[in-house]
Amino acid sequence: MLGQIGDYEIRLLKLFKTVVECGGFSAAETELNISRSTISVHMANLENRLKLKLCRRGRSGFALTDDGVVIYESAKRLFARLEEFRYTVNELHEQLSGELKIVSSDNIWLEDEFPMADIFASLGELAPDVNVSVDVAHMGEIERRVLSEDADIGFIHYHRDLEGLDYHHLYQVHCFLYCSDRHPLFKENDPDALLARLGDYKFIHPGIYTNPEASAQVQGFNIAGRAYHYEPRAALILSGQYIGFLPESFARRWVESGRMKALLPEHKNHYLGISAITRSHGRQSRLKELFLQLLTAHFTHS
Repeated sequence: MLGQIGDYEIRLLKLFKTVVECGGFSAAETELNISRSTISVHMANLENRLKLKLCRRGRSGFALTDDGVVIYESAKRLFARLEEFRYTVNELHEQLSGELKIVSSDNIWLEDEFPMADIFASLGELAPDVNVSVDVAHMGEIERRVLSEDADIGFIHYHRDLEGLDYHHLYQVHCFLYCSDRHPLFKENDPDALLARLGDYKFIHPGIYTNPEASAQVQGFNIAGRAYHYEPRAALILSGQYIGFLPESFARRWVESGRMKALLPEHKNHYLGISAITRSHGRQSRLKELFLQLLTAHFTHS
């Protein structure tokens, strides 16, 4: 029978949980910052402590045993309870403390309108004991992590309403269709000719459908690839092989240097909404509420 559970067992269970969520020992190396051989030793120690076989490794890959599935689910519940306890203790302190976990698309950090420097400055003044953890992920992963309470707040390009999430709409970015100075359309100035020729050239799609207005803009285009992130999309446009949409603020550096221009800006443009998302139900954190208040105040007075 398993005896008293202490810090050592908890550390081993955290390692096990990470290995499972990474999909195996090799994939967990970077996340844990330790070698596969060390992970293997820790996993063997955990199995010896529990007297259970938790996983199998072989040519077919990493897989949990039936016992491993049960232990993984139980470990998730354990860590959720520990997090709930930590949260309760922090909430009892008059001075806000603890960790605020933020996850967002890295695209958003590149937008001039994103006010995080000012928000973090205000948060540091009002709650100096708070730690901030910031991560980047794809849109679906951001939504999943907020829904599962792995993150307190997410920032996304608004594209749908999911049950269980509250959407705090912040601002919009204006997107235009661009080509580079290497592209055949760069020197074409006749609007009718431009409109007639757009479908003849390769278009790099953003990879998401955000709203009907944006979707209507790409009708009839020759979609030849997808790039959600701004940097690779800009690189493909700059190659002269593609045309594509970018936020005006992000493309400005290349427009001002003469390396890009907007095509038919009066017709080929749309707005992209940026939202903060939080979980609709569950615990209400004073820290999360403070952060949302700072966001609201910034956009109310800006």
